[in-house]
Amino acid sequence: MDQARIDCLRLARSGQIGPITYRALVARFGSASMALAAIPDLAARGGGRPPRLADPADVAREIARSQKLGANYVFIGEPDYPGLLAEMEGAPPALIYRGDLRLAMRRCVGMVGARNASAAACRFARILAQGLAAEGVVVVSGLARGIDTAAHQGAIDGGTIGVIASGIDIAYPPENAALQDDVAQRGLLLAEQPPGTQPLARHFPSRNRIIAGLSVGTVVVEAAPKSGSLITARLAAEAGRDVMAVPGSPLDPRAQGCNQLIRDGATLVQSAADILEAIGPIDALRFREPPALFTPSPSQGDASDADRRTIGALLGPVPVPVDELIRQSGLSAPLVQIVLLELELAGRVERHAGGRISRIP
Repeated sequence: MDQARIDCLRLARSGQIGPITYRALVARFGSASMALAAIPDLAARGGGRPPRLADPADVAREIARSQKLGANYVFIGEPDYPGLLAEMEGAPPALIYRGDLRLAMRRCVGMVGARNASAAACRFARILAQGLAAEGVVVVSGLARGIDTAAHQGAIDGGTIGVIASGIDIAYPPENAALQDDVAQRGLLLAEQPPGTQPLARHFPSRNRIIAGLSVGTVVVEAAPKSGSLITARLAAEAGRDVMAVPGSPLDPRAQGCNQLIRDGATLVQSAADILEAIGPIDALRFREPPALFTPSPSQGDASDADRRTIGALLGPVPVPVDELIRQSGLSAPLVQIVLLELELAGRVERHAGGRISRIP
């Protein structure tokens, strides 16, 4: 791996550098290398201590371990990075993968559902996945028990992507180790976390956003209210993707989430044909355009102390949309983004879903 890509991984693994901050830094300074050099000064301007930058030796060990496992990296901004995923606000700066990355450039549909799914739901998910794969659609799921397992099994011969919440070398649940390896050999296995990372609870929502981001639409097959599957559906809806659900008996708690989605406007699914009709024909240009990093622009000047005071006065413990800060401050969007970048690197603000930000008490 060349030094530029090593620096990309080092920036992604540094403290307080989330996906949005990563993109803003690279857009601002033109490269991860330049961003790493600029971080201490930015944090000082924000009135705090600089974040802990990843140790180059730790990054080198991670890369060596990934290569030993037969895994590779793809970074946001590179031509091979999945274009649909790059459209997500919090798209991962770095993905580790085994298998055929080209599958992520094809038309993908996410399929998620209950881990304790009924036998009938698992069978139906497997039939749906087989039908989609037969039409050239790649099925994306999370390699969990229940619906995820059935979806991968149904699509494995035609194309499937498994997105995991652990390191690329950790199988969870353990009984899916063989399936996970099969997906990596015949399809595509993706991980955001470094090798050796155990699947902690906080990693699963991040995994879910990747499933939603890769897919033109997400299908939910059995899901209880407040389940992780509904989080995936919400993320898909927020990204402007199709949300579909398989109806179930009102007497089965596992169907309540799907029935609620349908009541709220999700497409009712009874066959693979319903899914194909909902997602429509493939937009080839959308899948071929390389993703671009965006705002703030490198050509913008630095913020002044007055700009920082203006933004600081508008921030509080309640998350507020960045667009509202721009409107109320009267400053340009790039200047507001620069100030927020400084404050975030100084550990004084926190980003939230939906483009909101708050001051850390």
